[in-house]
Amino acid sequence: MKKYISIYITLAVVLLSVACKKSYLDEKPPSSYTPVTLSDSLGFEASLVGLYNHVSTIYSNSSRQGMLSVWQVGTDVANATNNQQGVEIPYYNYNLLTPTDEGSEITWRSNYVLINLTNIIMDGVADPAMTALSPKGKASVDAEARFFRAWAYNTLATLYGGVPLVEHALTGPKTDFVRAPITDVNNLIVADLLTSIAGLPEIDQVKSNSKGQMHGRANKAMAMQLLAEVYLRIGKPELAEQQAQAIINSGKFSLITKRYGVKASLPGDHYSDMFKQGNIRRSQGNTEAIWILEQEDPAIVIGGRTGDPQQRRVWGAAYHNVNGMALADSLGGRALGRLRLSNWVIYGLYKGDDVRNSKHNLKRRFYYNDPTKPVTFGKIVPYAGPDTLFNIAPHITKWYQFDPNDTFGYAMIKDFTLMRLGETYLLLAEAQFKQGKLQEAANTLNVLRKRAFADYPASGQITAGEVTLNLILDERTRELIGEENRRTTLMRTGTLVERALRLNPTDQQKPTVGLTAKNLLLPIPLREIQLNKDAVLEQNPGY
Repeated sequence: MKKYISIYITLAVVLLSVACKKSYLDEKPPSSYTPVTLSDSLGFEASLVGLYNHVSTIYSNSSRQGMLSVWQVGTDVANATNNQQGVEIPYYNYNLLTPTDEGSEITWRSNYVLINLTNIIMDGVADPAMTALSPKGKASVDAEARFFRAWAYNTLATLYGGVPLVEHALTGPKTDFVRAPITDVNNLIVADLLTSIAGLPEIDQVKSNSKGQMHGRANKAMAMQLLAEVYLRIGKPELAEQQAQAIINSGKFSLITKRYGVKASLPGDHYSDMFKQGNIRRSQGNTEAIWILEQEDPAIVIGGRTGDPQQRRVWGAAYHNVNGMALADSLGGRALGRLRLSNWVIYGLYKGDDVRNSKHNLKRRFYYNDPTKPVTFGKIVPYAGPDTLFNIAPHITKWYQFDPNDTFGYAMIKDFTLMRLGETYLLLAEAQFKQGKLQEAANTLNVLRKRAFADYPASGQITAGEVTLNLILDERTRELIGEENRRTTLMRTGTLVERALRLNPTDQQKPTVGLTAKNLLLPIPLREIQLNKDAVLEQNPGY
């Protein structure tokens, strides 16, 4: 015991003597900008995995559940309900969309965090002193990082226009950002993606684990698909066509046209099979998969999920609030109906026997399913009053997921489909249309229509004379609703105002109001402007 006391006394004397020195009192505030030194392949690998982790946080944010609604409500496809979370309000009541908007700030910040993370990696491989990686290894790491930098900058360019370009990792506070011309931002995105395409592996050469399953790591087709979208945004449809055609003609992907996977023996169809957990990954039979952000049950795989994904709560109906309705796997588990499909989607979008409008993909009819209520059990739930707006509202089933260990539905465990072949065809059709290749665009769209209509071409066939940008955007809704960020698609194509006001002008609960041309861009967050004290960070017009 005397020995321990002696040690404590000695330590106290040392600390006291240090504290008495003036240098000890010098302020050295810790900084989050301390450069990260990547010294070996394991460090680079961990940093690359961190990029996927950060992207996952964007899709699994539970602190602001309404962020998912931000990208859908107040467009042509959806409205908010009385069960909204709050952050989405300025995105249908555009009069409230100001530079202090939280949704815009979250979006700006998350993408610039991703950019800095990629720059750390890219600076590391570019360092002449880095000898732990071979030239081939450096090129591979650089290509993967550049994809994510391009992905982040493309998001920012679509939503804000010209933004500050940061091409190297920050090593200290910076308060003199200026907005780069949009052409400079676009040039950086294109250059990054061309490098990624050259350095990334084909999808069937991506690293696999010991069980032969494919990891959701970056592949060449991901960069090509993103580049096709970029070329469309910047007015180079001929180059977009080349990228989309290359993916389609690679022979590595094919549309799902037959039943497959874990629930193929249960009621459903080939389209709905793509969105069943256990079917979403390429290794699980999904031949359309280009980019799947894989999620795992954190109770089984530590770190298998970041945040608590809320897609089911947002997109599903709160049917459990109806007397006589019980939580069920067949109804996707517990949802909250934070958004409601627009009347245009529910009543005007689908024509004929389109599989994407089947009862397995768009739930329109509900039956009382609580056996403890024998009077109503098995009968149709009538549509009446406000219940139709979020309790038994028609909804897509893509985000169904039921966990018997989490009947409250706090978090969703489901993979995110971020890119698939169905969208590749739509990007190709858009590129062909913008070049005046109407017959080619019709042929491309008809590939999807053939998959969607059992009696095609008797039903569903599109002629060259029918092809317009609006028709292509309609088809994007049929094919990609619940998957695509609808707001960015309409902002990219410059059609947000026209389509939202024409197709979704009124709503019983949360009408779209105040939408004008200025909303084709988001406001630069006021906080960023105020902190940028040594230069002018210009605001977008009208804000």
